[in-house]
Amino acid sequence: MAIIKPFRGIRPPKNIVEKVVCRPYDVLSSLEARLEAEGNEKSLYRIIKPEIDFDKYIDEHHPDVYNRAVQNFNEFQKNGWLIQDEDENYYVYAQTMNGNTQYGLVVCSHIEDYMADNIKKHELTRRDKEEDRMMHVRVNDANIEPVFFAYPDNEELGAIMMRIISTPTEYDFVASDGVGHHFWIINDREDVARITELFASIPSLYIADGHHRSAAAALVGAEKARQNPNHTGKEEYNYFMAVCFPDSQLNIIDYNRLVKDLNGLGVSEFLNKLEEHFIVEEKGTDIVPPAGLHHFSIYVDGKCYTLTAKPDTYDDTDPIGVLDVTISSKYILDEILGIKDLRIDKRVDFVGGIRGLDELKQRVDSGEMKLALALYPVTMKQLMDIADSGNIMPPKTTWFEPKLRSGLVIHKLS
Repeated sequence: MAIIKPFRGIRPPKNIVEKVVCRPYDVLSSLEARLEAEGNEKSLYRIIKPEIDFDKYIDEHHPDVYNRAVQNFNEFQKNGWLIQDEDENYYVYAQTMNGNTQYGLVVCSHIEDYMADNIKKHELTRRDKEEDRMMHVRVNDANIEPVFFAYPDNEELGAIMMRIISTPTEYDFVASDGVGHHFWIINDREDVARITELFASIPSLYIADGHHRSAAAALVGAEKARQNPNHTGKEEYNYFMAVCFPDSQLNIIDYNRLVKDLNGLGVSEFLNKLEEHFIVEEKGTDIVPPAGLHHFSIYVDGKCYTLTAKPDTYDDTDPIGVLDVTISSKYILDEILGIKDLRIDKRVDFVGGIRGLDELKQRVDSGEMKLALALYPVTMKQLMDIADSGNIMPPKTTWFEPKLRSGLVIHKLS
């Protein structure tokens, strides 16, 4: 069962919401955040990427940077740029991109669900990244940014959301990237109680995006519980903020690879080696998208080639072995190019499909990279099957769009 609760969200007033909200901390560099926040003292970047308030050479993990996050968070509240709701509410957060809208419920999830694997993971986390987010949660005593969960479709939850969204929005705007953001408050006590009951009937939630934030929030909550001699289990720190979307509304887009060199091979020799495990076809000078599962596109030396994996390269009964990221990692990156660990090898880079195949072509044509590898995206079913099986996806497998906007609502831990 999924244990959730409503919470007293901390939110910007309607008239400045577009000044406050921003992209998540982990999708842009400090320099990009500095440029986006320039001239805007109300930007949430000043809390989630507070290094922008310092000289550009400062270490973003310096204690002064974390302290500045706390200072700015307090100032935002003092200035009325963030105000806490009087009642515990749920919220609906919808996003519109390319004519499609997905509707999520903003809730607080229980840290015990995370510890007991009722909140399913599909990626490994890195301790250094966990520590960074733990420090941010710890010093601010808050989940400043939500995590992104999926849940199996539930007809009654869908009906409640559809009724809520027929009422006027609290926020409604289109961000600079063209994505629409729409936000409603659920403050009817009967609706709040029923949503809590319905989630209790859902066996598992699934982390779509935000593994490090989830881990950090749960670990800080557990830390606070250990430090509190009067801990009851009902304290606010036992919960962390998430936006939960029905799985049928979510799409994973491609997550592609770029490689700096061919491991000492010439192009012809490289293509010949590919033919052991793939059917290779030349397609011209523009990168074409993969046609489907077990199809790939590569771009090298000014030409595009499609690859069709031969049947002996995958196992349809293995939730990991059937993935195209597994096939390409094993038979192209590892076996031919000598890239053994995608998490640490500096010869490989990753590009989310939102940037398009043209970026892959440009970075190869510029000479920065030697090879581009375009993958067909995994499905939500594959992600959930892997999470249910207790397995972990290879690194850099999933890319969700649109990204959640940070600053629409914040969860205070006390």
